[in-house]
Amino acid sequence: MENNKEQNREMTAEESLSLITETLNNSRKEITQRSGKYYILWGALLTAFSLIIYLLLKLTDREAWNCLWFAMPVIGFLLARLMSRKDTETHVQNDMSRITQGIWTSFGIFSCAVATFTLIFSELGTNILRTLASLAGLSAEIVLIFGLAECACGVALKNWIMKFAGFITGIGGLAIYYILGLGYEQMFIFTFAGLVLMFTGLLVKRQYR
Repeated sequence: MENNKEQNREMTAEESLSLITETLNNSRKEITQRSGKYYILWGALLTAFSLIIYLLLKLTDREAWNCLWFAMPVIGFLLARLMSRKDTETHVQNDMSRITQGIWTSFGIFSCAVATFTLIFSELGTNILRTLASLAGLSAEIVLIFGLAECACGVALKNWIMKFAGFITGIGGLAIYYILGLGYEQMFIFTFAGLVLMFTGLLVKRQYR
């Protein structure tokens, strides 16, 4: 009799674990599918801003145009909020969605902090070579953080497309940085990252069509 009870308990534990695993997998699939449209949104914004800022820098030779980058997260956040209204009505927030949101929020905070400190340092610095070095390294730092964030989301959601895209963005962007040098053309690093992000979004949407 006791053996039967223990067996029933074990079966119940196995069934509970199976249910939890299935729920997590379904949650990952659902979040990944919804992420596709946001990847396309942010990829399009990143591509557009990088090309616009590059043209303004090239035509005017004024570094001040780099301040336009701070407008991108504001515009993107507002558009993402409009897009997410439908999601919040039909989907419940869970730990997995909070993890992915936390990853991208952390990326945004770190990127803005790095950009802000670099710009302040470049304005206050007295050594012209040190100033140029700090500004030139900014693009490489941000693209590496960006690739890491995308890869981390892929790991959390167990999605190989996102993981691979994160590696392509971070390592590929760094390679482009060293190839293009210190000129305004380094802005194409972000164009590359934006295109990869859009393509990732399209692949993810197709994956769960």
